[in-house]
Amino acid sequence: MRSYDYDLVTIGAGSGGVAASRRAAALGAKVAICEGDRVGGTCVIRGCVPKKLMMYAAQFADAFADAAGYGWTVVPPDFDLTRLVQAKNAETARLEGIYRTMIANAGVTLLEGRATLVDAHTVAVGDRRVSARHILIATGGAPSHPPIDGLELAIDSNQLLDLQEQPRRLLVLGAGYIAVEFAGIFAGFGTEVTMAYRADLPLRGFDTDIRTRLATAMADRGITLAHGFEPEKIERTPNGIRCHAKDGRTVEADAVLNALGRHPNTAGLGLEAAGVEVDARTGAIVVSADSRTSVAHIYAVGDVTGRAALTPVAIAEGRAFAESVFGDTPRVIDHRLIATAVFSQPPIGTIGLSEAAATAAGHAVTVFEADFRPMKHTLAGRAERAYMKLVVDADSDTVLGAHLIGADSGEIIQALAIAITLGATKADLDRTLAVHPTAAEELVLMRTPRGG
Repeated sequence: MRSYDYDLVTIGAGSGGVAASRRAAALGAKVAICEGDRVGGTCVIRGCVPKKLMMYAAQFADAFADAAGYGWTVVPPDFDLTRLVQAKNAETARLEGIYRTMIANAGVTLLEGRATLVDAHTVAVGDRRVSARHILIATGGAPSHPPIDGLELAIDSNQLLDLQEQPRRLLVLGAGYIAVEFAGIFAGFGTEVTMAYRADLPLRGFDTDIRTRLATAMADRGITLAHGFEPEKIERTPNGIRCHAKDGRTVEADAVLNALGRHPNTAGLGLEAAGVEVDARTGAIVVSADSRTSVAHIYAVGDVTGRAALTPVAIAEGRAFAESVFGDTPRVIDHRLIATAVFSQPPIGTIGLSEAAATAAGHAVTVFEADFRPMKHTLAGRAERAYMKLVVDADSDTVLGAHLIGADSGEIIQALAIAITLGATKADLDRTLAVHPTAAEELVLMRTPRGG
């Protein structure tokens, strides 16, 4: 029998790769993890964590504005993006140190350098080659760069996080998670923001009622929404950067954010040399339910597979892989029911089927909803509203989906997700006593179906 340097070599030290490697090592495997950039991956270094820190910073604009309604006198505030970025960088550096410590304490060897597959059992890291009985690919995703003339003048989300000078005008291209989140963040900082996108509403794939209310809330916050805008050309002008749409419209800004999607980070990994199949259209690594690639002993988890591009999903997939391969407890992750939050302003929380998706799947649905002005906004004089929606199967009474927009939606949906994952019915919610006064209590107080 052939001997190997390691039982497992993981390529990519992001959330999924680190979780899988630590679990495999705890189960007795000899593990090495390769990373060509900073340890911690997209979420910790250039994604979820720094973005949410910036979101917190932007929310102070609301707090300052609302304070007068509660009796406070606030000196006119002044925002310094450079100070925020320095503080954010210090925190991500601290977190990277924690990730390095976790890897070391787990007994996992960190191989620093860009890793490529040489063959089905060999990984090259710089000038070094190591062999492995099993290989896990967890290289995540990267910002996409569609073929738009002059797109190199735009910055992507990685670069935006390290911007030292606040732009007076920001054009955001796109309307997904990244686009709506950064549009809200920079609007909170006081930047004039335009968000331009091809569809009629932001956040394609979300429930229509949530999308509609988000668009209204963003416009009420002073963000210009240019829907039906398909960028064709970007050019530098004496006054900044101008973006041309195919229909002749133009938008000028001091900075342009390319938030036109992300793609699986598979380029240059040597997948062909190892015989790993890749989806020809998306570039994602093709995997089975247990994260196995077309090569029996090579696996992939996280964004690189093109499944659900969410950090907790990558972590769950990584741990399931390790337990299946090294713990003799085979299991797979069910991707059909995943709670998620969008840290827009106001934030969104959602789980399960939208109303349209439930109907398309053949369910007869009953919809319950609550639309209200949160108590916190009354004294402040803020007009912003909250909205909650439950999509219920009319025959079984099972809650098929929950969709929220308003303060703390991300926190609320996490708790609600437990009940829905367990198969909660509308009757289960009805018999749950409310916690008063809270916004979340509306979820257990809805009694009359829409149209009823």
